[in-house]
Amino acid sequence: MTNQQDILSSVIQSVTLDDTNDTLIILDQTLLPNEKVFLELQEMKDIWDAIYHLRVRGAPAIGIAAGYGVYLGTKQSGAETYDELYADFLKAKEYLASSRPTAVNLFWALDRMEARFKRAAGKSVAEVKAALLEESELIRSEDEQICKNIGEYALSLLKPGMGLLTHCNAGTIATAKYGTALAPMYLGQERDYNFKVYADETRPLLQGARLTAWELKEAGVDVTLICDNMASIVMKEGKIQAVLVGCDRVAENGDTANKIGTSGVAILAKHYGIPFYVCAPLSTVDLNCKHGDDIHIELRPSEEITTKFYVKPQAPEGVQTYNPSFDVTDHSLITAIITENGIAYAPFEESLPKMFKDNP
Repeated sequence: MTNQQDILSSVIQSVTLDDTNDTLIILDQTLLPNEKVFLELQEMKDIWDAIYHLRVRGAPAIGIAAGYGVYLGTKQSGAETYDELYADFLKAKEYLASSRPTAVNLFWALDRMEARFKRAAGKSVAEVKAALLEESELIRSEDEQICKNIGEYALSLLKPGMGLLTHCNAGTIATAKYGTALAPMYLGQERDYNFKVYADETRPLLQGARLTAWELKEAGVDVTLICDNMASIVMKEGKIQAVLVGCDRVAENGDTANKIGTSGVAILAKHYGIPFYVCAPLSTVDLNCKHGDDIHIELRPSEEITTKFYVKPQAPEGVQTYNPSFDVTDHSLITAIITENGIAYAPFEESLPKMFKDNP
């Protein structure tokens, strides 16, 4: 069997920090699966660009990059007082926050870094910077454990030999390790569950084809790539016993925003009586967002539909396009929301707040 532990611990490291050289190192996910290139970023504009252009992507990975990024932006400040340093911190924070408006992990990580900054009030500039470094490392290390916990809870709902469908990429390259929706697949691989995974290609940026299929294949998981519009037939043919997806934001009522096409998969799963599970770190749960209508949906450039990945344009020049990056899956279509602290079932207004309590 493939040495999956070695793959996860050394081959796939999506976001790391080289503090000695003031450098954020990211795996450029836009080049996969053909090239595995690590970018070394030092300037705020380059970190912003990496987040916006999906060179680093996946809600947890974005949060990790944001934590490291705002730390580096603050570390590079020449401020001599706490107040001057705080002003520079806020500039870096606000700049990075403008890169991806839908991913709540981005704001969660930046707000967490600011809270740590404020707790260091009265300390020297050097001590504040050290505190920010520690907090950014905690965001990364905690995410690894969070993903492992999500994987364990999700695995408890699955049986060996099941066919599993996933959409977009919620794997180890989207997190610190293990992933969210892919975590039970990796844990199942370790324990000989012999899952058969079907990965939607995930138009228009093909995260399923380029990323999910790539990393699962690297780990030795039995994975089959399908086009997005093939989800219905594999369900009808009995190949799928459960759907697992990640998410970028969960509203209080359980509505979830995830990569465009997710809601369609949920509707199909409901029709065929297949459980639909959302794997959601608590950092993506926004109890201040009452329902999905309150979630801002990012619109992406038309080139992603018309010309990207093609030698020649695949649509008429100048045609109008509509390219939302996410859609919202209604809570009524979701069987359960799996967090690091347990499994939430409807009514989600009651179960989700309980997930924020300590593990039982």
